Amino acid sequence: MTSKERMICALRGGIPDRVPTFELEFQLSEELLGKRMLSYGDLDKASPRERERMLAENAQFLIQVYDTLEHDAICIHLEEPYIAETVRRIREYSGDRFMLLAHGDGTFAIPDGDGMLEFSYRIADDPASVHAEAEAMCREAIARDKRLLDAGLDGFILCSDYCFNQGPFLSPRMFGEFVTPYLARLIRAIRDYGGYAIKHTDGNIMPILDQLVSTQPHALHSLDPMAGVDIREVKEKYGSQVALCGNVHCAAMQTGTEEEVIASAEYCLTYAKPGGGYVFCTSNIPFKGLPLERYMLVLEVWRRMRKY
Repeated sequence: MTSKERMICALRGGIPDRVPTFELEFQLSEELLGKRMLSYGDLDKASPRERERMLAENAQFLIQVYDTLEHDAICIHLEEPYIAETVRRIREYSGDRFMLLAHGDGTFAIPDGDGMLEFSYRIADDPASVHAEAEAMCREAIARDKRLLDAGLDGFILCSDYCFNQGPFLSPRMFGEFVTPYLARLIRAIRDYGGYAIKHTDGNIMPILDQLVSTQPHALHSLDPMAGVDIREVKEKYGSQVALCGNVHCAAMQTGTEEEVIASAEYCLTYAKPGGGYVFCTSNIPFKGLPLERYMLVLEVWRRMRKY
């Protein structure tokens, strides 16, 4: 199987030749290969010719990084026009080997500290305006996602975060009113356009897990163990309905022992791998400051246990 075929098989709930792996974002490329990937804002001041050169070099570097890691998907972290150009370049340089993803959400996420109070008042005092905003966000995301799928992207990570470690930022009833219907429409549109939808949120999703599954994403990410989400439990309850991505313990990767890191990775593969429908990855991302050797240790466990 190619990497893309492997991801598609797992996201559809099937059993590929081996468990695929990817990361929502990999922030350790400098530690791995001595160079940083392009990200948002890096191309803003470049001339057209300079942008073309930078995008070409970045596409080649992305392939180098993810080939080195043996990842099966690449998530592109750039503005919309540059995503399409990067997709074209990666296909030119490596064919159709990788699944190519980008951010694509259009639903409410946890407001920042400055906006939480205002959002709470609006839900209580003017719910119609909240619905109007949710409608506009959803329509805009659907239109943008279609443009990117038409440009050759394979799918999206839907990255609006909904949950704290204690639970969702909205009650399950309010979540069902102000988020779930719009998330379901967005995912339905992605599916109708031939794309793949992976719903990401950190935190304790258990009070709204049934709602997330009902929106029919291809997969859920990241099943946060730091918030008490147990991938074994989720697999047992919902593994026949949705693929799972996760959930190697990021905190243990940074501050735990090697034995704890290995145990977390082995736990994920032991309980999420059987029956297929599983993509191995961390419970968030390999973030800047995380020792590279800890992530490489996680990949060693994956290589040892990845075959079906």
